[in-house]
Amino acid sequence: MPMRATSSSWARTASTCLFVAATLTVVVVVACSAPRDAASARRYYGEQLAGRLEPLLHEAIRFPTYRGNTAARDAQQAWLMKTAAELGLAATDTGKVVQVDLAGPAGAPVLGLVVHGDVQPVEESAWSIPPFAGVTRDGYVLGRGSCDDKGPLVQALLAMKALDAAGPARTHTVRLLVGSDEESDNTDIAEYLKEHAAPDYSLVLDYVFPVVVGEKAWTGLFLDTTPGPRGASPLAYRVESLTAGLAPSIVPDHAQLALRWTKGTPAWGDISERLAAVALPEGTRLEVNARAGAPDVLDIVALGKSAHGGVNLEGGRNALVALARATEGILPPSGEADLLGFARMAGQDLYGTGLGLVEDDPVWGRYLVNVATIAKQDDGSLRMMIVLRRPPPRTGAEIRSYLEARVRTFEQQTGAHFKFDGYWDDTPLIINPDAPLVKRLLAGYQRATGEAAKPAVAGGGTYAKRIPNAIAFGMWFQGQPYPGHDVDEKIPVVDLQRGTHVLIETLADLASGPKIDTPL
Repeated sequence: MPMRATSSSWARTASTCLFVAATLTVVVVVACSAPRDAASARRYYGEQLAGRLEPLLHEAIRFPTYRGNTAARDAQQAWLMKTAAELGLAATDTGKVVQVDLAGPAGAPVLGLVVHGDVQPVEESAWSIPPFAGVTRDGYVLGRGSCDDKGPLVQALLAMKALDAAGPARTHTVRLLVGSDEESDNTDIAEYLKEHAAPDYSLVLDYVFPVVVGEKAWTGLFLDTTPGPRGASPLAYRVESLTAGLAPSIVPDHAQLALRWTKGTPAWGDISERLAAVALPEGTRLEVNARAGAPDVLDIVALGKSAHGGVNLEGGRNALVALARATEGILPPSGEADLLGFARMAGQDLYGTGLGLVEDDPVWGRYLVNVATIAKQDDGSLRMMIVLRRPPPRTGAEIRSYLEARVRTFEQQTGAHFKFDGYWDDTPLIINPDAPLVKRLLAGYQRATGEAAKPAVAGGGTYAKRIPNAIAFGMWFQGQPYPGHDVDEKIPVVDLQRGTHVLIETLADLASGPKIDTPL
């Protein structure tokens, strides 16, 4: 039978053991006693992870994940699975969406982060660098997707790692969802939700800080026509071809019309002089030249500046509208002339005045109208796509009816004939600015930046329309033009780092607190 220790001998023994333990494990004790909160997670990020941000973003940009490039999409998803594993995060390839988890307790609510890994197409010849090279220059990371949306993808991965390594104890699972066709078909999230539960609430990292409480609807007007002459013409030339733009959500920086001389010796002088005398919209210009080796063809090229058609429409310079204005009165009757005539009307300004859309809501503002593309279809017809970012209160059915009436009136006045079609299903997203999640996001932004800011209303649409209880939160800072979808897309390194700190602050708050039962 062991001897029972007296209280004094027990105290001496305990003191000795604690002293020995302290001397042997002082580093562990100090480490365990360090606070695990938002500040410690941000500090850990700054000391251990910030240097990885640019190299990882360079790697992500090098996957040319534009529409149709499934090989690049698959390679990027494999890279994402590998990178997540290296960061100690659990990743699952669910098909069009990669799910990356930072687990909380069993049965914990799920806080979602949502980004997309696909990008808009590019016209490589217009870039000053290869668009998928992924480089840092003069304090910016350059490349397609640097800000839309591969920068936020990398920021989210590193913020999750910082939260795991040094953040407070989690009450939530943090789940990053990386989609793959947001810039095109936008079916990825819908397919994911058929087999997987949505997060309890989600932050969509694909717009501007501090938080977006309204997103206009994406409405597409498609006008198809038969190219070529429409009736007899006394002119000695005809329209040969017409193309413009790169994608519906990009302000077109290039539009080209070709004329072919059909009667006798080409004499383009009068037309060239008339084009040279046209007052073009600011920031656009024309190049007019007889084609080398084919002097009977006159190439008329309008050049402008590309920009995101929803976020930075004002920053673009629409080459298609410039071409339409420059060629007014010089074209023979044709399907191409009809499209340019409608483009001229619809592009009277950026807000739909030429279409009679003059409403100006104090919160939502006006419509945003991008006369975006003209391209030949598989059946040989020419299609012009005009994208409208639509505020409330009109519904999709109402705007369809309204625009069809405007098109039919134009046809009656000009003799044009269009096949009318479009996309009308999207609706504006309206979020209560006093909702609990909105207030938490505003408070987190202020803590991280020292700046009080008001919620924003967005011209573009995000995944927040596709997922229940989702809201756009960053990662672009307001006050400078948004370069997403633009030539030489770039993002300041200082903003990448600053935005990651904002995200860490926010995750430390939301993922360690009680579940928000009615977030929005």
